[in-house]
Amino acid sequence: MILPGQTIGILGGGQLGRMMAMAARSLGYGVAALDPDPTCAAKGVVDHCLTASFQDDLAAAWFARSCGVITLEIEKVSLPVLNAAARYAPVRPSAEVLGIIQDRGRQKRWLADQGFPLGPWRLASNAEEISATLAAFGGRCFIKSCTGGYDGRGQVEATEPHEAEAAWKDLGQSPVVVEKGLPLISELSVMVARRPSGEISVFPPAFNHHEQRILAWSVIPGPLSSKISEQAVELATSIAAAIGLEGVLAIEMFLLDGDELLINELAPRPHNSFHATERACHTSQFEQAVRAVCDLPLGSTEVVTPTAIANVLGDLWLGPTGRPNFEAALSIPGVRLHLYGKNDARPGRKMGHLSAVAGTPEAAIEVSKAALRALSAPQT
Repeated sequence: MILPGQTIGILGGGQLGRMMAMAARSLGYGVAALDPDPTCAAKGVVDHCLTASFQDDLAAAWFARSCGVITLEIEKVSLPVLNAAARYAPVRPSAEVLGIIQDRGRQKRWLADQGFPLGPWRLASNAEEISATLAAFGGRCFIKSCTGGYDGRGQVEATEPHEAEAAWKDLGQSPVVVEKGLPLISELSVMVARRPSGEISVFPPAFNHHEQRILAWSVIPGPLSSKISEQAVELATSIAAAIGLEGVLAIEMFLLDGDELLINELAPRPHNSFHATERACHTSQFEQAVRAVCDLPLGSTEVVTPTAIANVLGDLWLGPTGRPNFEAALSIPGVRLHLYGKNDARPGRKMGHLSAVAGTPEAAIEVSKAALRALSAPQT
């Protein structure tokens, strides 16, 4: 057990690391971060920030010497870095867990071997194999790089076999996973936490909506039947136990007709679709992550009030005024603004999010959408 007063080291200093650090500080922990960006989002809220590559095992070993435990907020960290850090502090989640998850092909194979439900997929190592898979699956497919990629990057959509060559070049001519497009009813995600001593806790499923492959909005609790919610929680709990999780794990799922749930992807860290837990639940995902990696008793995931979030992208800073209309959004009752401290606004870059509470999930979604529209309103 890592008690308050010790230092938590976070590999990654993006917005997830920033919000995890803020939760850790509230619990009385010191916080350090390692990130290749000297201006990373977490820098202003941690005790010290080491600028180093996610492939620098010597830096990771030096970093871990002053930490009671090491965790991560991004999957790009190399396994040698995790192993180097583990010589000086427990690393949660472990290199074994990350080794399964950070390669999409390996992740799919592990899920299939464990008997978890997946849609049709194949690995491909060249354009010819992509072409053959497109022909075999028929119709729309998604081709994803096995490593890297986030918020829709690192993947392309294709239908015809002749599109394989262009897809192969676009994705860097490295191994890919080809997934058959499915007639989705909805997309949801489940966040499960597991501490080293074995206690497991699961948040209610979040209901998610994507635009241009980026999460646009999400709501907790998701407007889902009790049957689907229970099935999703059971799947998440089983995956966490099977993989030997220590920390938090987000499981993205697809809901198909006939109440069929399929696993999409795993993320061994806090997740965009659970930002709403800061207001929706007794315990936020960020505090739960801290509790889990420190082997503290896990917090209650009971919903206090339905909450929706809407992502705020860098496009809103690129208009004639140079900033969104914060005043208009914050004038809406029940709305809060969460900015990540990023200085460089770019199209599609997540700069923050809005959260909105209401009496029902559906009403919370509408309030969050209204707040996002208000951000784009002309300023007086």
